[in-house]
Amino acid sequence: MKISKAAKLLGIAAVAASSACGRHGGVTNPGPVRLALRTVATGMSFPLFLTAPPGDFRRLFVVEKGGFIRIIEDGALRSRPFLDLSGSVSRGVEQGLLGLAFDPGYSRNGRFYVSYTDLAGTSQIVRYRVSANPDAGDPASAEPILSVDQPDPLHNGGMIVFGPDGYLYVGLGDGDGETADALNNGQDLTDLLGSILRIDVSGAGGYTIPAGNPFTTPPARPELWNYGLRNPWRFSFDRATGDLYIGDVGRASREEIDVAPTAQGRGKGANYGWKILEGTRCTDAGHCDTTGLTPPVLEYEHGTWNPVSCCVIGGYVYRGSAIPALRGTYFYGDLCGWVRSFVFSGGQATSRTDWHFLDPRESVTSFGEDARGELYVLTMSGSVFRIVSG
Repeated sequence: MKISKAAKLLGIAAVAASSACGRHGGVTNPGPVRLALRTVATGMSFPLFLTAPPGDFRRLFVVEKGGFIRIIEDGALRSRPFLDLSGSVSRGVEQGLLGLAFDPGYSRNGRFYVSYTDLAGTSQIVRYRVSANPDAGDPASAEPILSVDQPDPLHNGGMIVFGPDGYLYVGLGDGDGETADALNNGQDLTDLLGSILRIDVSGAGGYTIPAGNPFTTPPARPELWNYGLRNPWRFSFDRATGDLYIGDVGRASREEIDVAPTAQGRGKGANYGWKILEGTRCTDAGHCDTTGLTPPVLEYEHGTWNPVSCCVIGGYVYRGSAIPALRGTYFYGDLCGWVRSFVFSGGQATSRTDWHFLDPRESVTSFGEDARGELYVLTMSGSVFRIVSG
């Protein structure tokens, strides 16, 4: 069954699509070890992301689409939210509270950052501080950092994460609704859409441009780190190597994952091709110059039968200690409800594995990583699962 474009990411219609997801073939199975999903918490409202402050091994922080940040401590979901932004966030299909990042110096400065679309549909990056109560953020501490107008409630991105260099990376989709980027935001260096940004938020307020950002000549925007992305819903850095992995949501037919190794600049200045390309396929066969474009390391087709695929959900390279055989393995999934992995080696996606026993049988909205490097899977119905040895 097909999914309407308006519901492609985080849409209610995706629930119906996920019900059609069954076992799916392709790649290899089983993997080097047997894995399973262990339930950590249920009953949340549309969880979209999970993370933890550096060095905090007891708590998980879960972002809910409607504006709450929830705490799971020692396996128990706290009833009181860490932060309540429900009165500030929009309720559109791909809008809401979308991202959370703790400052690398959180234990000293108490700073954390949220990414959301406000009631006007504008993407906002805002800094907060924790209150005297370590389980409660201070709502009065809000400091606006970055505001980006969105032309459409779809393809807004929303991922934020601190890189190995200590700078904040911000993902923004092309913001162009159901069209094939008619505004050409993906290829336009004069706006911030369809890109990943790199900014320095270490100062007292606002942000500055870090040394080494690639686009320094006006009218190009100096915040840009790379471009040519359609909707980098989830991206991450390998905590061991610093390599950047990007899950970029496709449009009509293909989903892609891009990998930017540290040795090659972590994607500095890269053009990932949208809207010239969707994956490696030209969107306009008659006008397709791929010179200078960076192709994905992995792409896959949408499916109308098993395997049902609709929207890539980027994940993480496993660097935990509970399953040593999986260290260096990158896990990713699809909104239609499956989980796969590969190992990036020699510039290619190798050891590709289809993890049948990690299929949650419902829509996957995000992956998460705790302070120890263990991985989690979040689902639209409100569950958080941990990937464990089965």
